[in-house]
Amino acid sequence: MNTFETSWLRAWAQLGLEPLPGLYHDVLVAYQQPQRHYHTLQHLRECLLLFASVSHGFAHPGEVELALWFHDAVYDVQAQDNERRSADWAVQVLAQAGAADDVQRRVEALVMATCHDTAPTTPDQQGLVDIDLAILGAPPGRFAEYDQQVRAEYAWVPEPVYASNRRQVLSAFLARASIYRTPGFQEQFEAQARRNLKSLV
Repeated sequence: MNTFETSWLRAWAQLGLEPLPGLYHDVLVAYQQPQRHYHTLQHLRECLLLFASVSHGFAHPGEVELALWFHDAVYDVQAQDNERRSADWAVQVLAQAGAADDVQRRVEALVMATCHDTAPTTPDQQGLVDIDLAILGAPPGRFAEYDQQVRAEYAWVPEPVYASNRRQVLSAFLARASIYRTPGFQEQFEAQARRNLKSLV
């Protein structure tokens, strides 16, 4: 099995549930939509591989892994509600699969935590958000590729507007006392993330 198959089956097994027929294919297809350049299977794979290396630290690893699958499942480059729609999709399929209400609520909150506009409130949310933001602390070559990929997703935005908005977003991360919430990610990614971000702002 490849990374995706292994992760998908593991997440549902951890939840004690059977995934809906065809759902795996539908989610993979969503990540391959033509408007995507960064929020693709490459990003999903990077997140899943990183999760696999730290999964022992989560209280509800199955929920976190499934939330990673859905955190960018809906991605319209001109929409403001991608996380909301992604979370709704996750909740819908969990309900259909027979997941308990508390599982649905936690997965919904995990996906919504990737909005990055409020601080994640639980250790599982903090760990998931750190995984999503690990790209900021990637080696310089991958970080440069990521920066180009994000620009490609916003190709419709004029350069002066994009540059100003992008600088604002990245500066907000630099302004944090720590970009990452969990000790392991702070140790592994914080210093490089700050070097990467400073190179752009």
